[in-house]
Amino acid sequence: MEKESLAKRWGLLLAVLAMAAVYLLPTPAGLPVEGHRLLGILVFAVLIWMTEGVSYPVSAFAIMTLMAFSVGMAPDPAHPEKLLGTGKALAMALSGFSTSAWALVAGAMFLSAAMMITGLDRRIALLVMSHLGVRSSRLVIGVIFVGFLLSFFVPSTTARVSCMVPIVVGIIRAFGLAQGSPFAGVLMMAVAQADSLWNISIKTAAAQNVVAVGFIQQVLGEDISWMEWFIAAAPYAIVLSVVLYFILMKAMPPEMEEMPGGEDALRRMREEMGPLTLPEKKLLLVSLALLFFWVTEKKLHPFDTTTVTLAGILLLMLPRWGVMTWQQAVPHINWGTIALFGVGISLGSAILKSGAAVWLAENFVALTAMEIMTPVMILMVMAVFLTVIHLGFASATGLAAAMIPIVIAVLQNVEGPGIHVLGMTMILQYTICFGYILPVNAPQNMIAYSTGYVTSGDFLRTGIPMTLAALLLFGLFSVTYWHWLGLVG
Repeated sequence: MEKESLAKRWGLLLAVLAMAAVYLLPTPAGLPVEGHRLLGILVFAVLIWMTEGVSYPVSAFAIMTLMAFSVGMAPDPAHPEKLLGTGKALAMALSGFSTSAWALVAGAMFLSAAMMITGLDRRIALLVMSHLGVRSSRLVIGVIFVGFLLSFFVPSTTARVSCMVPIVVGIIRAFGLAQGSPFAGVLMMAVAQADSLWNISIKTAAAQNVVAVGFIQQVLGEDISWMEWFIAAAPYAIVLSVVLYFILMKAMPPEMEEMPGGEDALRRMREEMGPLTLPEKKLLLVSLALLFFWVTEKKLHPFDTTTVTLAGILLLMLPRWGVMTWQQAVPHINWGTIALFGVGISLGSAILKSGAAVWLAENFVALTAMEIMTPVMILMVMAVFLTVIHLGFASATGLAAAMIPIVIAVLQNVEGPGIHVLGMTMILQYTICFGYILPVNAPQNMIAYSTGYVTSGDFLRTGIPMTLAALLLFGLFSVTYWHWLGLVG
């Protein structure tokens, strides 16, 4: 904790000094001044997100301000004799807020709020858990399965974990388990790790996936439908979930096979909820309709995921028919994440358009001799790189915003036989969901860690083998399943 507090204390100063150091370097040949300035801001953003020197919402405003002044004082690429101007630079900094990807994330926040307000997510979780029995192995399987099920309907990892943690804490207390209990620990660890894992499989399950899809749309001019993402990612996530179960049961074996009084505890929790309410029925109907339209995108209708989601949110907030009002929804919306998401898209888009991403990619490819590697080798090198750098990030959204534009530029730089830029970008995005090792690697980890039932040592004990298994499976799927789908070559 001491190192973390030092990083937070000096993170802002470190980020400013690093940005200044980049600015003091001569602008490299082939890199416009605008691109040079944006690379300095990228360094600032990466360090401020890694150290959490300021909160994420504040970092969003800092990046917008830096882009407005720093890029605004750079020469206009179209008219080098003139400055670009702060007005144009600010428009660049705000461009991410006009994308469909940003609108989808904002809409997803409201859908998650509806789940929390009505309690439908909690009812679904309790229903599944109560039907799986109270053997320790079945309860762990139940937690993992609920993470899978909720990821279809609750497009926010933090919201899913916030729903599951009170349920699991209730089970732990009903069983009379104290902090330090291996079984209490394995249940809570399953909550965090399973939700991180199931971010991979579903396009709408996490904001970082939408970041990647947004950049793919902007740069490659192609979209990935909900079903295309699911077909590619779900088998990988299913195998990983089986691996997760065995890792958890081996690394943190429960002290008992069956919980005495467990069925009564689950039944009481369900009885306290009462019968299915009218708002829950409405939300369930809208959620199933949304899932149908997401799954059949590009197949049965021309409506994209974002438009359908926004229509669903409108239905949920209509007077007399809806399930929530604006005033009820607002406290449940993480406006800081929405701000960070928009600015992250803006920064990534600007880096791409300025040529800075291409310049970085060319140098990275030359440094690693990537142009002579096979497609699978390229995937593995970049997967390991993204996994390692994730150790310093507490926000997968921030990591995706910083790295996916560079990933696309690198793949375009080595494009040739066997290089499928869209497919390889999508499957590399899966590694950005690898937040298994440290409590600070993801908000869901911190929520589980804050309960006191798991320690940082528990995350290391389960997270390291989970990450190694995920990378090994990543390589195996790259030469088999994803290759057969045509995503690698």
